Amino acid sequence: MKQNHRIWLLLSLILPVMAWAQPVTLERVDPPFWWAGMENPRLQLLLHGDRLAGTTVQLAYPGIEVEGVSRVENPNYLFIDLYLDPEKVVPGTFSIHLQRGRQQVSVQYEIKARPQDPNRIQGLDPSDLIYLLMPDRFANGDPDNDHVPGMIQAEVNREEQYGRHGGDIQGVMDHLDYLQDLGITTLWLNPAEENNQPHESYHGYAVTDHYRIDPRLGSNELMLQLVEQCHARGMKVIRDVVYNHVGDQHYFIKDLPMPGWVHQWESFTKTSYRAPTLMDPYASAYDRKRMADGWFDTHMPDLNQDNPKVATYLIQNSIWWIEYAGFDGYRIDTYAYPDQAFMARWAEAILQEYPGFTFFGETWVHGVPVQAWFTENMKGKALDSHMPGVTDFQLYYALNDALNQPFGWTEGVNRLYYTLAKDFLYTDPNSNVIFLDNHDVSRFYSVVGEDLNKYKMGVGFLLTTRGIPQVYYGTEILMSNLFDASNHDKVREEFPGGWPGDPANKFEASGRTAEEQEAFTFFRTLARFRRESAALTAGKLMQFVPDEGVYTYFRYHPKQTVMVMMNQNEAASQVVTDRFAERMQGFKQARDVISGETLSDLDQIEVRGTGIRILELQR
Repeated sequence: MKQNHRIWLLLSLILPVMAWAQPVTLERVDPPFWWAGMENPRLQLLLHGDRLAGTTVQLAYPGIEVEGVSRVENPNYLFIDLYLDPEKVVPGTFSIHLQRGRQQVSVQYEIKARPQDPNRIQGLDPSDLIYLLMPDRFANGDPDNDHVPGMIQAEVNREEQYGRHGGDIQGVMDHLDYLQDLGITTLWLNPAEENNQPHESYHGYAVTDHYRIDPRLGSNELMLQLVEQCHARGMKVIRDVVYNHVGDQHYFIKDLPMPGWVHQWESFTKTSYRAPTLMDPYASAYDRKRMADGWFDTHMPDLNQDNPKVATYLIQNSIWWIEYAGFDGYRIDTYAYPDQAFMARWAEAILQEYPGFTFFGETWVHGVPVQAWFTENMKGKALDSHMPGVTDFQLYYALNDALNQPFGWTEGVNRLYYTLAKDFLYTDPNSNVIFLDNHDVSRFYSVVGEDLNKYKMGVGFLLTTRGIPQVYYGTEILMSNLFDASNHDKVREEFPGGWPGDPANKFEASGRTAEEQEAFTFFRTLARFRRESAALTAGKLMQFVPDEGVYTYFRYHPKQTVMVMMNQNEAASQVVTDRFAERMQGFKQARDVISGETLSDLDQIEVRGTGIRILELQR
């Protein structure tokens, strides 16, 4: 017994010494660098390594003060809060020393000079036409990154469902001529940050490193080059961001800094996906909590933005990428799911640094009031979201119905009329992003039964109504497929011609079928007209109640008036125009934007069956 007691006593003396003797290591600092002269003078550094909690922090740089050092439950982390005096801090480099006894680790930290171009960050507005693409599925411009040692899904397998196909940032850069010629003004890439996940890592929505472009897509430097090349062309770039969750292979998930970094449940609990619980006056506390705190999927831990350190980490990362790359806007994935008070604080922080910056939230919900609740200045809402616009799923649903339902009091093209009539609920409906399809829903051409006339009606409406239009890659060449919950890849196929050896190259007219070329020409003609049209990019909207299956509306501006008529009848319609006098008065003729035909008689206008007519009125 005495022998055992001596052993335990000896261990109690040796083990602390052994632990103290374990080496201190520093693996990373987030953010990796910062800038002098930011509007917010405070900076939180997250340090991760081994046994950092027992160290003392030393640094010396003119104008930088350590306001606090936080040692959290996990000893592998340190949080250092700095104050950067705007009057004293200049660009330069300093050392951060971590000392424990005789052990010391140091890291050089850089404060950079801010870019000085006042027009570097342009923001978004209704003059833009957004092209959404999945980098992995658009074009393979650099075969050297098809195999990246160290990544879990290191190889390209173009036959594998949910596998990597090898598209990359270089592939996007290689086709900027194509996109600009098409009439595109803005690129939106799905998240390009590292997604080092064992499954479905191609799509980007399970980030595993917030400060690193996925090496299978390129590099931070290459992303910067893409933005700079777009800016040189007068084009813009949107970054797709995720604040609700991360991938479970993220370093701060595999080694959690503290309890409360993510939302934890007794057993795995998925979100209910029921956004109305957030504004429902009769909602239960359970339903609200499950909606907001449930996990989006088993491999996507739900971040706790109520934790101040998590919130600051996400806000700083957002600012870092804008300052580093010069992005023009952010699309916020799963906007309804993060803590809404955090999202309002996030928006305020972004606008403090970049007053002209633009962002819009993904709100995949049902009903205009529910969707509008997430936008800025919403009446009856205690918290202002500062969110100018959202992805307009309500107009998306309405357009699908308009082109697939028979005409009725509220059906068919009346769905468009009634949906737009609810725009009074928004502060600025023109800031909503409107679309025919995206990476999560059926391809538009399939939705309309691969009917080219209905396709033209949809594209025509998208490019002439209010809002910021967004097109999904390949829509211009009639890429098709219905969404399949068991195989998302069906709506995320490769752009034909983006890979060497593809049977057809649809980036070129010679690779398209006659029908694809007709669709492409229609899209390109209207997109390029829109790019130069004051009425379509800056004008007001006036709509008339649909009559006998024909929906007529006008976009008007002091410099230009455009008249649009959508006829959902199978037969051609002769539209008598006297009821449109308030918008047509003084105009004597019109030019058909698509055909170039001149109409000299505006008293009665023919619209082909299942067709759209877009006219530029002339005096």
